[in-house]
Amino acid sequence: MFSSMLEAFLNLFRPIRTLQYPAEEIILPSGYRGLIEHDHEACIYCDKCEKVCPPGAILFFQHEAGEKEYRYNPWLCIYCGECVRACPKPEEALRQSEKKQLSAVAADGANEQWFVWEDACRQSREAYTAAKKSAKIQSKSEE
Repeated sequence: MFSSMLEAFLNLFRPIRTLQYPAEEIILPSGYRGLIEHDHEACIYCDKCEKVCPPGAILFFQHEAGEKEYRYNPWLCIYCGECVRACPKPEEALRQSEKKQLSAVAADGANEQWFVWEDACRQSREAYTAAKKSAKIQSKSEE
């Protein structure tokens, strides 16, 4: 108990080691892994990034016409870079920017909407798969 009190007292005279963010700007180190950036034009929608994402921060919404829509939740992302490594077109379709990460709390409610999107993406995939199967069965029965 005495040693912890002595340590607390000595800390009063030591220099401050914390960063005064956001009052002072943070200097980002080289190799910093920031937000994921997606290029709609370069993406081939192979779903590899969605499959390797550990927290499930990337989802694809399957439209009935066949095209897919990319969804990314920066508040769920752990910035590991697995999606960029798995991408067949890294630095074109998917890359990590050097922008700062967002705060853990979403002010606009986007974080809460993610779970709604998660269900919608899952249901769209199931509906698309079922429609493809039924179309396949119909084409076989017509032959």
